[in-house]
Formats: sequence, C-alpha cells, structure tokens
Amino acid sequence: MVEHNSALAKLSPFKQLSPEQALLKQRVEAFCQTHIGGQNNQTAIFTIHGDAGTGKSVVLSQLFNDLETAARTDSTSSLYQTHNIFLVNHPEILKVYKEMAGQLPNLRKKDFDRPTSFINRSHKTATSADIIIIDEAHLLLSRPDRYNNFDQQNQLQEIIKLARVVVMVFDAHQVLKTKSYWDDGRLQTIVSHYPHEDYQLHEQFRMHADPSVVDWIDQLTDCKLTPVPATTLDFDFEIFDDAQVMYERIQHQNERVGLSRIVATSGYPSKLDGGKHYVTAGRFKLPWDQYNYQSTSWAEKPETINEVGSIYTTQGFDLNYVGVILGPPFDYDPVTHQMTVHTDRVTDPDVFKRRNDLTDPDEIQRVKTQLTLNVLNVLLKRGVYGLYVYASQPALRQRLRELSSSK
Repeated sequence: MVEHNSALAKLSPFKQLSPEQALLKQRVEAFCQTHIGGQNNQTAIFTIHGDAGTGKSVVLSQLFNDLETAARTDSTSSLYQTHNIFLVNHPEILKVYKEMAGQLPNLRKKDFDRPTSFINRSHKTATSADIIIIDEAHLLLSRPDRYNNFDQQNQLQEIIKLARVVVMVFDAHQVLKTKSYWDDGRLQTIVSHYPHEDYQLHEQFRMHADPSVVDWIDQLTDCKLTPVPATTLDFDFEIFDDAQVMYERIQHQNERVGLSRIVATSGYPSKLDGGKHYVTAGRFKLPWDQYNYQSTSWAEKPETINEVGSIYTTQGFDLNYVGVILGPPFDYDPVTHQMTVHTDRVTDPDVFKRRNDLTDPDEIQRVKTQLTLNVLNVLLKRGVYGLYVYASQPALRQRLRELSSSK
C-alpha cells in the first residue's frame, strides 16, 4: 500500500484526476490510438504544457498505465502488443517511477528509462518503440554532452526518429542549464514538421494555496517585488530573517507530517568531487545534498533532513513544506525597487556550459539570467502546504521583510 505522504503517492495511477486532467488523458489516449492505427508512418507528437505543480506528471503516469494495460491485456485494442517506453532525464524521479512499476500488474521497471540510455541502446540494437512518453521534456539535452554519453545534437530529435507517437510534457520555466536549453520557439521548430497537438494546463494542484501566493512567486521570478499576501488560506507562507530559525521550522514540520526539506539556489561552494560542501547563512550551516545511489528518492530518506536540497534532488517532487534559501545571485536594487540577478555569483559548474548556437553576448546574458530565475521558480513551487523564504543578501532580506510587514 502506498503511503499518502510518499513521493510515490503523488504520481500514483490511482490518484483522482481533476475533470480537466481526465479529459486530457482521454484526448491523448485517442491521439495515440489514431496515430498507431493510421496509415501515415510519420511520427505524431502531443505536447502537454504547464507550469510547475499543474499536474503534468500524474496525467502521464495514469496515461502510461492505461497504455501498457491495453498493450499487455486487451487484444481488442489498437494498442495491443505495442512496445512503449517512458523516459525521464531526472534520476530521482526515475526512481519513483520504477518503484511504482514494481507495484502495478501491467508496468515493468524496464518500461522506464533515461533518454540517453534508451537512444544509445536503440541505435546499438537497431530497435525502436511505438509510443514514447517523456516526462520533464524540458530536461532533454539540446547539445552533445560527452559526460552523459550523448554524442548527437538533440535528444528530442533522436527520440522522434525512434517512435511512432511521442507524448511529452514541457515547461519552458523549468529549463535549468545551457546544455538542455529550450524555449517555446526552439521546441516548435522541431515539432512543426510533424502531425502534432498541444494542450496547456493552467490550474495549480501542488500548492494548496490562495492564487495570490502563486502570483507572488511568479512576480518574484520576474524580478518584481510585491507585498506578501496577507491571506494565504491554509497555506503556511512566511518570510524569515534567520535561516537557522527557518530550518528549525522545517524540522518541526518534517516530524509532524514528513516530506519537509530545506533547499537553496546556487551561490555556495559546489564541486562534483565527492566531498561535502556547505551552505552557510549566519548560524545556519548544512551540507549540500549528496549523490543518491539508493533506490529511495532523496526527499524520502530520513537523514536528508540534515542536508540542503537542490534542483538535482527536488525538481519534479512534491514536498509538504519547503524552506528556500535565496543565495548570493539574488539581490535588491533600491533605485529600481526590483530584485537583481548576478549570474557571476552562480557556483554550479554544470549550468552555463558553452553552446555553439549561443554567441551573441546579450543573448547569452539573457539566457543565463533566465536559467537562474528558473531554478528559483522550481524551488519555490515545491511545497504543498507551506513555503518559507530566506534571502542571503541583506538588502533583499530587508526588502522582503518590509513587504511582509502587513502579514
């Protein structure tokens, strides 16, 4: 039995969908049946768009369970005996999907894979798939990456070559690195050559908060500082002056309901050398999240309450409560009264890798700024029941405190 507060429960195929989500799932299933059963051999593509927390992954989870049930058990279906695969380029999310597969009769752990592994294996064995589902398609590599054993130019283009139908979810505001740099224009340049449909999800499902909270986050990730909403319904939203006090609140919530963690943006020592590197802010000092070799996802390991999460361990996950440290890249300009972004303070060595198709200095700076803001957007939208915020830079911290005075 899946625990209600587990990461697995958030993606369960038995989780009740909203009317909009249920209709979307039916529409995508019909799209798959039409293009699998049709005479046109050209790959067809269905793209689901939506911000963080709009329920994209749970739709994919239930869709894939339906597809594999038909493929393995329903001889009357046009999907019967089709070979389908589910891809996600995030190792922590992949662990949850594989765990889910072990508990359902028509899903196998081998049905879930990372894009590079699937692409390289398909090329080696000269095989393909009928339907390919891609979660977090905004994480697909859009340039070669030798570190990840990807030698082609674009993972989406390679996947399209290997499928009859591609269904993916995409959010341009969750693109986090230049090596996986996408925007809506670059995506449309690829999919416009194929039969395709698009759908936009709008309703926020993760955060049980008044819409004013989501709007405040969206304004902040556009560098606009607005008053903190005084009324947030049952959602616990608070600006903190002290990172240690915020961490103690997170510890309390974790003891009370679980799945509560502290996370941070870049701006603190960060090296891929296997050693411990620390996030410090006044009295607060904890190590960054460590690479997780276990099958259990990072957020569900009890000992990670003593670590600081990052995009590498929390993107795509629901946390019950999240405490977010806005690191040194985020500051305040008293002249414009806006938040400023200093990309030169980003310390993650893997974020701003050079690309041959980004050469204009102004465009490069625009992309770096947007990627840095995207990281903040992802982290701020993790909490289901509460969000706590601490800014490391004194000027920004003071301004946020002023804006929360009415609360």
